[in-house]
Amino acid sequence: MSTTPVRPSTTSAFFLQSALSFGVSGIAVSAGIVFLPVDAWMRAFLALGVLYVVTSAFTLAKCVRDRHEETTVSSRVEQARLDKLLSEHDPFKVDAV
Repeated sequence: MSTTPVRPSTTSAFFLQSALSFGVSGIAVSAGIVFLPVDAWMRAFLALGVLYVVTSAFTLAKCVRDRHEETTVSSRVEQARLDKLLSEHDPFKVDAV
């Protein structure tokens, strides 16, 4: 009996909500930087900081996803090995001495 793990999947509504949330937050921060009463070089510095935070967040999310996939794949391999071992094992087989 082989059990296949259920792959979690996101719904399209959750994906849409995430994308809209990301877009709204990006627009809000950008508008805040544009209308901030400071010099242009300060705005540029803040914009670069926001860009750095966003790219770092994407990189971190990718690393977390990759690590999770690695553990999932290795546990699947271990499960397949165990299933093979159990299917080949015959508890009633008597070894001749």
